[in-house]
Amino acid sequence: MFANNQIRLAIAPIAWTNDDLPELGGNISFEQCIDEMAATGFSGSEIGNKYPKDPAVLKPVLEQRGLQISSAWISTFFSEEGRTEETVTHFIVQMNFLKAMGAKVINVCECGHCIQGTPSHVFDRPSYTDQQWVLVENGLNRIGKIARDNGMVIAYHYHMGTMVQNADETERLLEMTDPDLVHLLVDTGHTHYAGDDPLTIIQKYGSRIRNVHLKDIRQPVLDEVHAKKMSFLDSVKAGVFTVPGDGVIPFDPIFQALADTHYQGWFVVEAEQDPDKANPLEYAKKARTFIREHAGI
Repeated sequence: MFANNQIRLAIAPIAWTNDDLPELGGNISFEQCIDEMAATGFSGSEIGNKYPKDPAVLKPVLEQRGLQISSAWISTFFSEEGRTEETVTHFIVQMNFLKAMGAKVINVCECGHCIQGTPSHVFDRPSYTDQQWVLVENGLNRIGKIARDNGMVIAYHYHMGTMVQNADETERLLEMTDPDLVHLLVDTGHTHYAGDDPLTIIQKYGSRIRNVHLKDIRQPVLDEVHAKKMSFLDSVKAGVFTVPGDGVIPFDPIFQALADTHYQGWFVVEAEQDPDKANPLEYAKKARTFIREHAGI
């Protein structure tokens, strides 16, 4: 299905320690996290809040375990008046850190006016005005060019609780932005959570995909989230996300579609869960086995 060296496998530290919910996995050390990533056969990692901030410190400890940084999240706030220059400055600092770590992809998400960390239900969001959409367009094109000039790319991460959450909003953003500067991160779990089909997203925007987050959905939990109008973070604590193969998303056609579009890059297992309920090592093993059996990697 995939050619040799076409795909590299990473896993996000959010399964061990959650950046948005520090009480989840607060007792798990950085060393335990990266030891278990390596032990389960992954070669890459995203950045977590316990990771050293100095590349001269972080890079050697990862290399000792055969790990490298695949990508990392950067929040942007272009839609909020007066925050463009602050956002660009922060982006450049984080981009330079990732560049020093050898990463090529920067995950970006417009978080202006988002309700991701609030008690609100993720579907009770405000909407951007046309003017705010233009601010986001201009801002993303700007940092996309900065990334390209540094030999890197930005991959837009649509996300629950933000104003670019579903397929229609993602389509609007991709149509507005320069395809040579603004690329796409496909997140299977967030697509399903929003009520859309990840396979359709892949088939439609395959040429712009530069990163893939693999996560699954526990449908009974998602049904409860809707029934109780739970917030995003409460849904995470309830266990809405899990590793690929442990939920309801059909991954075989997704893997085939990514192969058909000649996707080349990282597959990142990113299934935020409560480590007291879902042991990170065991779930990492489960994800690694599933990917080997279903994607041949």
